[in-house]
Amino acid sequence: MREATAAITRDPNAKDRKDLGKTIQELFSSLAVIEPYWAFPGMAAFEHLIRQFDHGSFEDLAFAVNRVTRALTTGAYRRRHIPLDRDSVDQEDDDEAMLPPEARAMAKPYFEVLIVDNVNEHQERWLKSNVTRMRRPEDAFIYEAVVVPSIEDALIAVLFNYNIQAIVVRPGLTLKSKTDQKILTQYLARAGGRKEIDAITPENYGPELCRMIARVRPELDAYLVTERSVEDIAGHDLGICRRVFYNQEDFMELHLNILRGVQSRNKSPFFTALVEYSKQPTGVFHAMPISRGKSITRSHWIQDMGAFYGPNIFLAETSATSGGLDSLLEPHGPIKEAQELAARAFGSKQTFFATNGTSTCNKIVVQALIKPGDIVLVDRDCHKSHHYGMVLAGAQVCYLDSYPLNKYSMYGAVPLHDIKKQLLDLKAAGKLDQVRMLLLTNCTFDGLVYNVERVMEECLAIKPDLIFLWDEAWFAFARFNPTYRQRTGMNTANMLREKLKSEAHAQRYEAQQVALKDADDEELLNTRLIPPPHARVRVYATQSTHKTLTSLRQGSMIHVNDQDFKGEVEQSFHEAYMTHTSTSPNYQIIASLDVGRRQVELEGFEFVQRQVEAAMSMRRAISDHPLLSKYFKVLTAGDMIPEEHRESGLTSYYDTEQGWTDMWECWENDEFALDPTRVTLSVGNTGWDGDTFKTDILMDRYGIQINKTSRNTVLFMTNIGTTRSSVAYLIEVLVEIAKSLDERLDDASRMERLSHDKRVSNLMEHYPPLPDFSRFHDAFKADSTTDGDIRTAYYLSYDDTNCDYLDLDGSLKHAMEEGKTIVSASFIIPYPPGFPILVPGQVISDEILSFMRALDVSEIHGYRPDLGLRVFTDEALASVSAKQLSNSKA
Repeated sequence: MREATAAITRDPNAKDRKDLGKTIQELFSSLAVIEPYWAFPGMAAFEHLIRQFDHGSFEDLAFAVNRVTRALTTGAYRRRHIPLDRDSVDQEDDDEAMLPPEARAMAKPYFEVLIVDNVNEHQERWLKSNVTRMRRPEDAFIYEAVVVPSIEDALIAVLFNYNIQAIVVRPGLTLKSKTDQKILTQYLARAGGRKEIDAITPENYGPELCRMIARVRPELDAYLVTERSVEDIAGHDLGICRRVFYNQEDFMELHLNILRGVQSRNKSPFFTALVEYSKQPTGVFHAMPISRGKSITRSHWIQDMGAFYGPNIFLAETSATSGGLDSLLEPHGPIKEAQELAARAFGSKQTFFATNGTSTCNKIVVQALIKPGDIVLVDRDCHKSHHYGMVLAGAQVCYLDSYPLNKYSMYGAVPLHDIKKQLLDLKAAGKLDQVRMLLLTNCTFDGLVYNVERVMEECLAIKPDLIFLWDEAWFAFARFNPTYRQRTGMNTANMLREKLKSEAHAQRYEAQQVALKDADDEELLNTRLIPPPHARVRVYATQSTHKTLTSLRQGSMIHVNDQDFKGEVEQSFHEAYMTHTSTSPNYQIIASLDVGRRQVELEGFEFVQRQVEAAMSMRRAISDHPLLSKYFKVLTAGDMIPEEHRESGLTSYYDTEQGWTDMWECWENDEFALDPTRVTLSVGNTGWDGDTFKTDILMDRYGIQINKTSRNTVLFMTNIGTTRSSVAYLIEVLVEIAKSLDERLDDASRMERLSHDKRVSNLMEHYPPLPDFSRFHDAFKADSTTDGDIRTAYYLSYDDTNCDYLDLDGSLKHAMEEGKTIVSASFIIPYPPGFPILVPGQVISDEILSFMRALDVSEIHGYRPDLGLRVFTDEALASVSAKQLSNSKA
């Protein structure tokens, strides 16, 4: 709009003026659909712009549009009134991003309040004027009102407008919107769909709206103004409603409640306590010379450290738990309150902070829940901390194989069919009572997301007390977007707890039990199973807050939603937490977790939305660019999820020919969905493998940092800090790389071109197949089932006399050709791709040997190139087998 209105003022010829006028009219029509849902510029200003256009006042129009655009871009509208008249004075340099941190910290935060009431234009002005009149200098926040008439408009508003922090539902609201039906259908699906909305009766419009908003934006506050009696309203599920006002127009009371509600989310008790502590004049007579910065300010040699970090970080450093700072190991004050606020924000029953990463969180949960001999189903390519956790807990590990993506040298996720089959096999072997936990990574590093609800329901149908540990290290942000939220552990746990209590669910369960009375395993595997009403919902999620939200390095959280936590787990969890948590936790990390929670409760919806937009724009830019598409390809859901796991049939979020597709249906129904914020780029056509492209090209030449690569791909992860400028820079770099490749190949000799083509063929066509988990050696198994004692194998290798080294291309290859059973004594993890292809006690298969020999990576954790692969001797295996036989006889 800014470009078009500026162009029409430059006195183009008649044809150009007509074309520009048509473009501006189309833009006004497009904006008219969404403008009613925002306070700035608001419908009054928007209609003023339209009148300027209709009257031919193009200079005034261009000026006003430019000022609106600038205010939106800089965030100036959040701090002051933006005049749109040409003769008005405005601070053009008032860019929020350019203000010093101190000035931004002192400014009052801005938000918007949605008022739902079917009023005329005069009444709307009256409502807004009353809101403005309530403002007081001492208020901590500033807000503006947005007025919409209907339930449908309200639901669209909270999905469109990330500035909304509170909703006031008044008695005059209606059901239907006059907005474009296509947009309605697309967005209302997230709140339950048109069918559910149409079923609402008029007397329940207000309560039902509060409940439906809770489904899509649970962090918001709602206030219900009603003419009904207390008795009528009390029995309703009011969702996010904080208070009901009965037939009154007390705007000041409403105003104070709105501010109080936002303040409850704006609290950061531990951060506030730490700031206050840093201001106290304190004599330090405990550990930590760096506390209060004393060892730095007195130094003649490390003043540069003090200058770099500034004084506050050292003033806030202490090893004391006095002064209101609380103890992480035994929290009773601000840390306890901060964890309770985090539990509210993430939908858990209890939340625990960790200052040494999710690796430790995983070990805490596993040790708290698993006893020696318990069977745990684990996806084999999960984070190494889980494998080591199994060693520490003494679990009988039953590894599950993810489907392979051989072409890209990466694993997908574990099909539900395979999980159910493993549970049914254990049931047939009489070992289902030993099964304790299912441990899955959600989402995977590459962005594959499970249908958490379906997995939990069907597994509980087989094992009603099964515990679920969802490793959500890369998924902490998912809580704050309605599309993502439905596939998180905590949200599903809350939903299941309600569903299992319902009479409708009990009836469905009983009906299925009758239908499956004589069913065999094959029929059970092919049926969507319904869990019994008495099933226990026991869910844990570990999240690396520092990976996807605002937190200092190693800031993580454990979220608990376990019906049996208080009665069965609390003490053991406390012991495990004590075992793995430092007695000297970093208070700066704890404070950052507290502030990070505050941020996502207030602006997580906005930031995640922007994150998705950045990733989508990256996909489009790469896919649409003819030169980039020559060397690079953005992998789609169709590339990374087999067709049988994509019931919706959706293959791509963006297609050059078809444009954007709505991903809601696949996220609601498909067995696996692909996180759009992760952009996996196939780079094999450049002739560089993923690791070389990451290190030698992106990092060394252009300073672009990424984490994950595979043999022929690199992964670009967007996060809530990703800017459009960052995306633009990446596209510029990829274009520059593609141009340099074009020039190099254009000047290449025949032999150089043949060499390039051979490298490309090797990366894109001659890829080694990914091996499945083979089996545990019988010495580490009690019977013929698939679970194994990884702990015994792990500690057996501590005695070096039990181990030997075999060369991959020599002694190991010959031994296997002779039919010998060779057993790994170590974790073997090639990087990339970074998953363990061998664990202690695992038999080395021909497929694993072939894969290792075909790997062209220099880094294989656990492997000694100078010695070979560490394996158990025959004598060691025989000794363990004899001991196992003796124990079984005893």
